[in-house]
Amino acid sequence: MCNMPRYAVLPLVALLAVGGLAGCGGDKRNPSSLAVPRNHLLGVDRGAQGGDDQLRGGVNAYLWRGAIDTLSFMPMASADAQGGVILTDWYQPAGAQDERFKIAAYILDRRLRSDALRLSVFRQTRLNGGEWQDAPAAPNTASDITARILERARQLRAENGGGK
Repeated sequence: MCNMPRYAVLPLVALLAVGGLAGCGGDKRNPSSLAVPRNHLLGVDRGAQGGDDQLRGGVNAYLWRGAIDTLSFMPMASADAQGGVILTDWYQPAGAQDERFKIAAYILDRRLRSDALRLSVFRQTRLNGGEWQDAPAAPNTASDITARILERARQLRAENGGGK
């Protein structure tokens, strides 16, 4: 690649990057693998700097990063680290063609506590005419995802030397 003209290097790098993304699909047959962090959404540094456990906006950095990592299998609509709000776009599981989910996560506190995180899960089902209709999510869905976020946040804190 050293002998390649400069104008040919950029398209080659872009092609390699797109090819590398092809392997990011995860195991679609195993729903438990969907929450495995892929750490690709916001780059390497997501705000938990060194021993800091708070972001500038006053939310817990480990909860924030744990939520981003846990929800990374879903497309993100917006993520506001200072406000502590993560909104996903609709996600349709591979095995369920007639339902889709959306999540809103709110980090409410500077402390790493279960009550510092509020999660809303929205579910829609497709009617025979092809239109989407709101439907309730399973009662344990939000609590299961919350538990995974908290587990990931505690893991991040322990990895950063802040384990208690």
